[in-house]
Amino acid sequence: MIYYENGSINTSLSAEDLKQGIFEALKKIGNKQKVLAIPPDYTRLPSRAGELTEFTWEYFGNKLTDILPALGTHTPMTDDQISHMFGKTPRNLFRDHDWRNDVITLGTVPAEFVKEVSEGAVEYTWPAQVNKLLVEGDFDLILSIGQVVPHEVVGMANYNKNVFVGTGGAEGINKSHYIGAAYGMEKMMGHADTPVRKIFNYASENFSNHLPIVYVQTVVGLNKQGELQTYGLFIGDDYSVFDKAAKLSLQVNFEMLDKPIKKAVVWLDPTEFKSTWLGNKSVYRTRMALADGGELIVLAPALIEFGEDKEIDKLIRKYGYFGTPHTLKLVEENEDLRNNLSAAAHLIHGSSEGRFSITYCPGKGSDNLTRKEIESVGFNYADFDEMTEKYNPETLKEGENIMPDGEEVFYISNPALGLWAFKDRFNY
Repeated sequence: MIYYENGSINTSLSAEDLKQGIFEALKKIGNKQKVLAIPPDYTRLPSRAGELTEFTWEYFGNKLTDILPALGTHTPMTDDQISHMFGKTPRNLFRDHDWRNDVITLGTVPAEFVKEVSEGAVEYTWPAQVNKLLVEGDFDLILSIGQVVPHEVVGMANYNKNVFVGTGGAEGINKSHYIGAAYGMEKMMGHADTPVRKIFNYASENFSNHLPIVYVQTVVGLNKQGELQTYGLFIGDDYSVFDKAAKLSLQVNFEMLDKPIKKAVVWLDPTEFKSTWLGNKSVYRTRMALADGGELIVLAPALIEFGEDKEIDKLIRKYGYFGTPHTLKLVEENEDLRNNLSAAAHLIHGSSEGRFSITYCPGKGSDNLTRKEIESVGFNYADFDEMTEKYNPETLKEGENIMPDGEEVFYISNPALGLWAFKDRFNY
């Protein structure tokens, strides 16, 4: 059932519009006594989920007893991040999700189904895992809040991914990431109906349908002025609410190019991107757009680590970003990588598959990754100051730029907000 929908390529929703929308939906849902909110973490800051969570608190007051940011494998949020993203929402409502220890398994998707939907890419069972709070908290409403946007693992982010990955466990996260990587990221990105989504939907229909989950989905993108614009808000409790948001997201967040990009420059906001685990959105959101022999330059002033998780960081340093065939072989031969399939998937996502070069430009702080570290995982290294002097993020405009020397450069200020593809490479 859809409780609220408002969105189009011409819509621009203000904070007051979002407040009215969620209040209208909550009124239709009816009186509730104990509510859990599951918003994204700080890595999804532009999603407007922070404001929507704060409006939820304003509506329910002390009936909103818990807020569980959908961390997945990300680092728990700091107090400053919580204050910045969630405003006046009381700090004592927030819980940290421990993806290794705080989960229970609701049910298991059969290996036969996984093999069928992945077209034989993998054949193993998939556990539908969630944070135990969802089951043991005795909630009469669970609000899953987030942004629908193209995504490398599941095709389009959010809906039940926010639950099964955002509050999921090690095995479920690892296996779901690897399914998407083995099947092929390019075949999924920008699509709502994908093998990984089919698996999540199977789990929703068979294992979590007793949980009172309502999805609050935004569609946010950059407008022609290069400013954040909220194009849609969709609230409901079934697949149709996600489907509507996904269709709008494809119009808003996806740019089809007439010719491949020879050189792309991507800026990674220092408040959001401190690892290649997140920063490689610059790679996989542009991979279908870059020309063979092209170059991707990643301006990453706050880059201090590869993986946000220490174990994953160690695996990235050990094996590097060297493409799909190489990584699949490594998984077969190495138990440590086989036991952390999300790391293996990430190594695939972060590779150019040998088609173009990837040059990372970390900042100059003592904690920043060094040339040696960058080059050890298969990337090129360039001096941050030299690159920003040549390609100044403050003067480059979104999309195509012609430099003073005639060089063509395609600039992206936030890779998390979009997907770019050359028309001959996009899988319709």
